[in-house]
Amino acid sequence: MPTPILILSWLDWLQFFLHFMLLSLLSVGGAVSTLPDMHRYLVNQQHWMSDAQFNASVAIAQAAPGPNVLFVALMGWHVGANTGSWWAGLMGVVIAMLGIILPSATLTFSFANWSHKNRELILVRSFKLGMAPIVIGLLIATGWIMASGPSNTLRPWAIYLVTALSAIVVWRTQLHLLWLLVAGALIGWFGFI
Repeated sequence: MPTPILILSWLDWLQFFLHFMLLSLLSVGGAVSTLPDMHRYLVNQQHWMSDAQFNASVAIAQAAPGPNVLFVALMGWHVGANTGSWWAGLMGVVIAMLGIILPSATLTFSFANWSHKNRELILVRSFKLGMAPIVIGLLIATGWIMASGPSNTLRPWAIYLVTALSAIVVWRTQLHLLWLLVAGALIGWFGFI
């Protein structure tokens, strides 16, 4: 079902930019760790893009070579393009990318310099150890959102099986992750999932 034409005011664009700036500060596991909130905001709350557009943005960006943050640009494109204007699509790309990159890049640069100078402090070591479970939890939530979309309701057991097998292979072998991505792509291509 096509997304209806949106009408976005300058206040909506500002709200979009500010929301992505806040998400940038939460993206401790990378921008992909904020996917659940992006989905909640863009699809469920604002209805600026469809669930299919959201999933396609992530899938295309992850399959394309380059940084995995490209899905944010595609989401910005969809929000802008859903207004019916290609220039709004370009504006959406710029707003989304600046919103997600500026705060975290500034914070990372500042914190990296400070933490390197103070790397022996217990506070710095504790912070680094404490961030690991948060990143893992955010990535699990991201996987859950992506796996539970409307296109995956036919065989949810297959998704859980592939996820469990992939986790075991990563845990118990030295197999390169690209082989798992190839296997997942082939399983999806042949229609098993």
